[in-house]
Amino acid sequence: QVKLLESGGGEVQAGASLRLSCVVSADTLTAYTMGWFRQAPGKEREIVAAVKWSNGGTYYTDSVKGRFTISRDVAASTVYLDIATLKPEDTATYNCAALKTTTSWVDPRPSSWGHWGPGTQVTVFS
Repeated sequence: QVKLLESGGGEVQAGASLRLSCVVSADTLTAYTMGWFRQAPGKEREIVAAVKWSNGGTYYTDSVKGRFTISRDVAASTVYLDIATLKPEDTATYNCAALKTTTSWVDPRPSSWGHWGPGTQVTVFS
């Protein structure tokens, strides 16, 4: 059983930075990839970043490269998403998710991820 709980969202002004956190509860995470997804109003949920728990390897969707940084703290069982230079279009609900890796360590399809947190809302105003 994997349980996830996000925090760190809020209302921020464009140009600011934000750190989202996801505390993970599980017997072991070695075989998992942790990911951050977001869903804006009227849009489909999309993956923004992922990190392979065992070795820290990272994945970013093209649209966030250079502004988003994913990391994990193994000792604290926490995954972070640092967002720099926030834009109004970053407004979304951000969810943390866990994927048990099989043939591929990352999968952009939300349906492939078996464990989800409730999400945290990020609203960026200009």
